[in-house]
Amino acid sequence: MLHLRMIVPSDRTEDVVGLIGSTVGTTHVVVLPGAARDPAGDVVMCDVAREAGDELLHGLRGLKLDQDGSIAVENIDLSMSERADAAEEDAPGEGADAVLWEQLATATHEESTLSFTYLAFMLLATMIAACGVVLDNAILIVGAMAVGPEFGPLAGVCTAIVKRAPRLAVRSLIALLVGFLAAILVTTLFSLLMDRLGLFSVELLDGDRPQTSFIWQPDPFSFVVALLAGAAGTLSLTSSKAGALVGVAISVTTVPAAANAAVALSYGEVGQTWGSIQQLLLNLLGIMLAGTLTLLLQKWLWNTQRGKLKRRLRRG
Repeated sequence: MLHLRMIVPSDRTEDVVGLIGSTVGTTHVVVLPGAARDPAGDVVMCDVAREAGDELLHGLRGLKLDQDGSIAVENIDLSMSERADAAEEDAPGEGADAVLWEQLATATHEESTLSFTYLAFMLLATMIAACGVVLDNAILIVGAMAVGPEFGPLAGVCTAIVKRAPRLAVRSLIALLVGFLAAILVTTLFSLLMDRLGLFSVELLDGDRPQTSFIWQPDPFSFVVALLAGAAGTLSLTSSKAGALVGVAISVTTVPAAANAAVALSYGEVGQTWGSIQQLLLNLLGIMLAGTLTLLLQKWLWNTQRGKLKRRLRRG
């Protein structure tokens, strides 16, 4: 269940309450006339089944409540109410399958913004991965994958395509491009410094690396894994499964590929540099393709369920 708290201009309170009442899956409606001070208006609260949340939010935005008032949404961890149980039963589909498009757009907007924190994580993750590829240490590679923030902009591109939001797409692509270019540049300088200190060497890079040599040798499995990870990552975002998102982060060689490209570049190893870049591009493409298709499928399934509900209500 979701809890909505709204500040509503007094002349629109009846319309908002009517919209809530006509939305299947809502309950626990509370109206506090004149309770809001900034902005002035009435406070309206209700609970809604997650699977009905997107439809209600869309209707509230249609009443321009996001412009002239306020809409706040919270997850309810525990609701002990027979009316809440009945509301979830009436709502179409399952809550775990529901996509809150407004929430997804907000989350991807924040995660795909080029910021100091985003760049810092990208640089640190790539330098950790550089140590991993030179030392042939799988633990360092996994750690670098978990630190890397690149899935946020990738999800932003997928969301932008489905929602037809060009600004979000441009912002996400800029974050990806600048982030990886900066990471490769800084990691190349880091590799040169480590070589001067005697910690990196071309012999280590060109030596037998059974744990990490796959990073610069793309094959069909690389694309398959990227597709699977893109679908899993998108599902984790839409269903708020943070644990699954961590699993996605450590399953795709984006940051390690950038790191290997940087280290190879510092030693003039053109073959490894080009192979690593191919691996990077292949994984980015696979994630974006699978993520977009997953969102389109979710949107189609949800529209189908809502259509069945509306036909059932008309017959009833």
